Amino acid sequence: MSTADRSRGDTGEAIFEQASRHTLALNPLVSLRSEDLLQSAGILLKAMVNEPKVASEQWMSFLGELGEVMGGRSERQPEAGDKRFADPTWANSGVHSRLLKAYLAWGHALDTFVDRTSLGDVDKQRAHLITTIWIDALAPTNSLLANPTAVRKLLDTGGQSVWQGFQHFLEDVTKHGGLPSQVDRSAFKVGVDLAATPGAVVFRNEILELVQYTPTTAKVWRRPLVITPPQINKYYAVDLSPDKSMVRFLLDSGIQTFCISWRNPDVSHRDWGLDSYVAAIDEAVDAVRDITGCDDISMMGSCSGGITSSSYFATLGAAQHKIRNMILAVCILDFGTFGESSFGSLITPETMAAAKASSNLRGVLDGDDLARMFAWMRPNDLIWNYWVNNYLLGNPPPAFDILFWNADTTRLPARLHGDYIDLYSSNPFVKPGTLKLNDTAVDLRAVKADSYVIAGVTDHITPWKSVYQTALLMGHDTTFVLANSGHLQSLINPPTNKKASYMIGAVDPAGPDAFLNRAEKRQGSWWLDWREWLHQRSDGEVDAPPVLGSTRHPRLMDAPGSYVFEQ
Repeated sequence: MSTADRSRGDTGEAIFEQASRHTLALNPLVSLRSEDLLQSAGILLKAMVNEPKVASEQWMSFLGELGEVMGGRSERQPEAGDKRFADPTWANSGVHSRLLKAYLAWGHALDTFVDRTSLGDVDKQRAHLITTIWIDALAPTNSLLANPTAVRKLLDTGGQSVWQGFQHFLEDVTKHGGLPSQVDRSAFKVGVDLAATPGAVVFRNEILELVQYTPTTAKVWRRPLVITPPQINKYYAVDLSPDKSMVRFLLDSGIQTFCISWRNPDVSHRDWGLDSYVAAIDEAVDAVRDITGCDDISMMGSCSGGITSSSYFATLGAAQHKIRNMILAVCILDFGTFGESSFGSLITPETMAAAKASSNLRGVLDGDDLARMFAWMRPNDLIWNYWVNNYLLGNPPPAFDILFWNADTTRLPARLHGDYIDLYSSNPFVKPGTLKLNDTAVDLRAVKADSYVIAGVTDHITPWKSVYQTALLMGHDTTFVLANSGHLQSLINPPTNKKASYMIGAVDPAGPDAFLNRAEKRQGSWWLDWREWLHQRSDGEVDAPPVLGSTRHPRLMDAPGSYVFEQ
């Protein structure tokens, strides 16, 4: 392998590690709009005008530090782990060192100005959001001539890197909405490289397809597991490449596994609401009960899929015998805690009303639009990371399965989106009876199941302390797992992940800090503990079914079905 090829591979791995850690796994509960960011910018500019004394003092402080930088006396350094400045030139070259320190001093001055203003807490959060976007955008690493790695490659390739980068730029402008591509979409094919675990669609209604997977063991556990994924991405986050596939892990563990694949709605489906999805899940659950001959099931939901499956569970009432075990991953059910997320400053009655009106006008919430706005919440990882790789270095975007899945977004019907937003005000899992679905009140108090709740310690979309409140709502016997990773990586946590660790224990009513003090810390993947937890609650082993489906629910087509291909 040449030095250039090795460098390209190292760069791709670094981009994957950084980006997948911050992959957003879109959350439809927060609909960011460009107007929201513009309002945040207005708050910052207004503060500059209304508080000139603070602004001038901070400007003079910056000029003073700039003099220290130019004189070679500044000790300012980038934060540990900031890979933008990993090239040794930033430390060894006097010019680059001064440029870096001047940039850091300017960013510090801007952030300090916001902290010193008399803005309220929420407005300060919004102002900091904009300063982060500005500071990250103006990093010297984003400029061709200031980036030593890009200049070196330009010279080594005789200008070819710049030409290739320009071609990548034109393709993104014309085909990908103007932001740098995060993944090489030609590198994977759904049903071949991803979502390739053998199985069949055994039930279909207008909202979902139900995939039953082919057992890989001679004996299986009698009680099946039904996976309910989020609606804003395709279902196959749980069935990525074989080494990361949760579905394959479950099958090899003897669990009869079914997964819901949501239809990608269009404008004609604008009136599908949360009640529609709950009714569709009930039909799928009844199909699973018929196929397996088991009266009840285990159900797993993640993020918004967890909200949907919990809504279904909480309306079962007298029919609660349908669900024996509930597994919820990175899922918030107490919406009074959602303001603790990094999006909290943008969640106001005004922004929520505007978001509902926008999707209602269009008939759907488009996942691509949501992804573009979310990218600005983590611009270094989800924008400038790729700007440098794709355009300045002229490398193709990386080819990684998680990033491919993250880019394969879907739409939400306007009414479902509105229903999700309304959960903030009704908070039905905390306040029973404030929401009815299909003429039945949502009431977690009326149902009971053994529960297993997973959160990620670095999750910025569903903060772990908010997910801990979900565990409390599910009951004092709930097992709570805190993985050492972020939103998506908490879910995609195969035993092959040598860096994985987690804390585990029963929920403590005293709160999340009390849990930390008493929880057991373990190395490895929580999947292994979850497997044992499921085995203990899956009603013994039986012979694996010789065929998929049943007389009433015959095999309709091979997995992954048809809905997953709808664009």
